[in-house]
Amino acid sequence: MSKTLAILTGGGDCPGLNAVIRAVVKTAVNQHGWRVLGIEDGFDGLVGKLRWRELGLADVRGILPRGGTILGTSNHGNPFSYPVEVDGKLELHDASDRVVETFKNLGADVLIAVGGDGTLKIALGLAEKGLPVVGVPKTIDNDLKATDVTFGYRTAVGIVTEALDRLHTTAESHHRAMVVEVMGRDAGWIALEAGIAGSADAILIPEIPYSVNKLCHAIEKRREHGSRFSIIVVAEGAFPVSGEKIVQKSAAQNLGVAQLGGVGYQVARQIEQCNDIETRVVTLGHLQRGGTPTPYDRILASRFGVKAVELIAQGEYGKMVALKGTQVIGVEIASAVAHLNLVDPDGELVATAEALGIMVGR
Repeated sequence: MSKTLAILTGGGDCPGLNAVIRAVVKTAVNQHGWRVLGIEDGFDGLVGKLRWRELGLADVRGILPRGGTILGTSNHGNPFSYPVEVDGKLELHDASDRVVETFKNLGADVLIAVGGDGTLKIALGLAEKGLPVVGVPKTIDNDLKATDVTFGYRTAVGIVTEALDRLHTTAESHHRAMVVEVMGRDAGWIALEAGIAGSADAILIPEIPYSVNKLCHAIEKRREHGSRFSIIVVAEGAFPVSGEKIVQKSAAQNLGVAQLGGVGYQVARQIEQCNDIETRVVTLGHLQRGGTPTPYDRILASRFGVKAVELIAQGEYGKMVALKGTQVIGVEIASAVAHLNLVDPDGELVATAEALGIMVGR
């Protein structure tokens, strides 16, 4: 039976999104003869003026190695809490019924929502309103519980590791402490794995509130043993034992999503106050999201796209594709967004870092 699929990419961009789009189009067209419609700019393309375009084989040719997303994305387009200007002020309204109606008018049979925790929660809400939905997990933070790993994460870890390799030489030459702030609102996977791979001396993550005194002691101990420089990797959501996460914009100021950032500068000030060492800060920011995906992420994203079409062919809606062991399977979206995938402070990876002499905040 012929079907028309619609696909959108929501939330922050991520290496591998185009690989998913390509896999969905090629599988739908080649194996089933179905149509695929690309919704532009995430859920924004369904809330305001309908923005979409048909995607054929020619439209996805050559996009496998490209970063970003050819469809565009938005992390401010939550239809359940959509910003509307009323009397010169922005108010958050529930526009989800409008999305459902717009989707029906589009003539598509099912929506493939590619995104992280926020996007998939929106997809779940729309599914509960009767919209046929299949989810594809995407986040460089690797914080979705129902899948072993998400595409884009390995690329981000590689980018941070390369930055740490480069920073080692300048830190050693100038006898400085280099604080490298990386992404990770609630989950410290990028900081932890890149820190281990990049030979960091301290790694600060949200799951382990850090002791300023112990951090300073670790840096001083290195100097006593002849190492006159230190590399400290800090996840943006890290915070001291006696403090809170640093917020640049509150949720109210940033359309429902708090904007973190700046903890690297706080850590640098704390180091300079207790250690007589010149300290510099590098905030990698969106560099971690950009550029071409690694082969691993291209393959995983392709597998996810193929499985999403397979779930649709089987009529399994309300599910998200996930990697479990070596297999890509379908899991309930509700279970996927119920809990975040966080670093276990007492787990093997943290223990590995500590065995290597890396200070992990405690």
